[in-house]
Amino acid sequence: MRRVTRTFAVAALATALAVVTGCSSDEPEDTTNAGSGGELAKVTYLTSFGNFGRDAYGWVALEKGFFREAGFDVTIQKGQGTGGNITTIVSGKADYTPIDLTGGLLTFGKGTKDFTAVAAIQQRTMAAIASTSDKKITTPKDLEGKTLADTPGSVVRNLFPTYAKLANVDYNKVKWQDGEAATLIATLGSGKVDGIGQFVVGRPTIEAVTKKTPTFLPYSDYLTDLYGNVLITSTKNAKEKPEEVKRFTQALLKGLEYSLANPEEAGKILQSKDNTANPAAAKAELELMASFVRSAGSGEKIGTIDTQRVARSIAILQGAGQLPQGITPEQIISVDLLPKV
Repeated sequence: MRRVTRTFAVAALATALAVVTGCSSDEPEDTTNAGSGGELAKVTYLTSFGNFGRDAYGWVALEKGFFREAGFDVTIQKGQGTGGNITTIVSGKADYTPIDLTGGLLTFGKGTKDFTAVAAIQQRTMAAIASTSDKKITTPKDLEGKTLADTPGSVVRNLFPTYAKLANVDYNKVKWQDGEAATLIATLGSGKVDGIGQFVVGRPTIEAVTKKTPTFLPYSDYLTDLYGNVLITSTKNAKEKPEEVKRFTQALLKGLEYSLANPEEAGKILQSKDNTANPAAAKAELELMASFVRSAGSGEKIGTIDTQRVARSIAILQGAGQLPQGITPEQIISVDLLPKV
């Protein structure tokens, strides 16, 4: 098996019930990792989707000084999902962001190719359809005749045709409507829709907001080879600043690892950045996410990418008619930027 395994030191930050506004680090200070003249490189980082616990590790890396130690002055802004985040990266309005790898492949297949993945955040996809027990959606077939909401560029929404095909669901009998990252869970709680696109680690936040028992239909039940989020940057950035990309990746993953090891502290850090955040929900999300970041029994280390697994994911999407032929893992993954084991 051809495997690209690269290790990163890692940490993360806690979850939120509301979306956070952009925030930058403190005044620069001298660091041996900084650029010429000891100045910190200014970069903008987007969370993957709003400001939930699954994205807290970016704030942890900022608060604990991991970015500064690596030579960066980082501004963190809320993300709007895979599609929107890719657009922001390609346009040069942001430098780094996590996106769902499968969503990235689908976007790449449609012609947007000026981005590249440099590390895995989750070894398995966390994509799912979320509902509440009163909607009685317990099997994929129950989705027929229902209305679901998600952002237009969400991987859950864009991957749904493939999931529906494998799960024997009539895609044409399911209605989708547009939603916003900040209000999706509240929309579900109001009863205006039957389900929403969501990551499985969102269970604690959904329960806290809706005051109902959450139910999930995980895509991983039918799509076993799919990765979850991966860190991306622009192709231009990867080519022109490879060492900077490596340093940033290491600092972010250090934040991820720290967050998983200290979820309660990460939750409190998140709340310090956004006073509407629920630290208990953030802690619970991080605890649920740990098994996706460290796939049990796989032997893989945090941040690694197996190109053969990616190739199998590509084949699945091609078989479902969602991806054209001729796409290879190396076209969307910067193998040379993944740190050596």
